[in-house]
Amino acid sequence: MKKQDDELDMLEEDVRKLKNKYDQFFAGIQKVPPSQERRNVEILIYEIGKQRMRDNARRFRYNTVLSRYNQYREMWGRKMREREEGPLDFRRRQAAMNEPLEAPATNAAQPAQAGPVTSRTADPYVRVAPGTNGEEIRRLYQEIEQKHLELGKMPSITIDQLNAMVQKQSELVRSKYQVNAVAFRVDVVDGKVKLKAKPLQD
Repeated sequence: MKKQDDELDMLEEDVRKLKNKYDQFFAGIQKVPPSQERRNVEILIYEIGKQRMRDNARRFRYNTVLSRYNQYREMWGRKMREREEGPLDFRRRQAAMNEPLEAPATNAAQPAQAGPVTSRTADPYVRVAPGTNGEEIRRLYQEIEQKHLELGKMPSITIDQLNAMVQKQSELVRSKYQVNAVAFRVDVVDGKVKLKAKPLQD
C-alpha cells in the first residue's frame, strides 16, 4: 500500500510540475511546450490505471487526479489553439459559441459565425469533407486521447494514423452513399474506444 501511495504522490507532484511548465510556456518564459514531461505523466497515468484498485479511497484519489489532469489538458489545448489562430479570432469563435444561449436573435445577424459553431457544440459528430484543414482531425484525436485516459489507457494510434484512417473511411462512405461529407464521433464500446462514421447529405 505504501508503494501505491507513493505512486499517487508522484503522479500528483508530476501533474503539478507539468502545469507549472505549461504556465511558463504560455507566459513566454519557456520556448517550447513540455511535451516529454507530458508524455511521462500520461505513461504514469496509464501504468497506475492498469492496476486493480480494490481500495475505494485510492481509486477516488486516482480519479480525482485524472479529472484534474483532463481539465488541464482541455485548457492547454484551448490555449494552444488560441496561439495558432490568434487571440482575436479565438475570442470571436468563443463568443459565437456562447452568444446563442443568451441571445438567439444573434444567429440571424451572424449566421456565418454562430451557425456552424453552435451545431458543433450540440452534435458530437465532427464533419470531415474533402480539403479539410486538419482541425477536425486534431479535435477527433483530442477526444480519443481523453476517452483513453478516462479508461486509464494511452491512445493506441498516432494523429497521423488517425488521419489516414479517417481519409480512408471517408472515401469508402462517400463512395457508398454518394455524399460529399462524412461525420465521425468517438464512442466507448465494451471498454474500447471506437470511431464511428455516418454520411452527411449536403
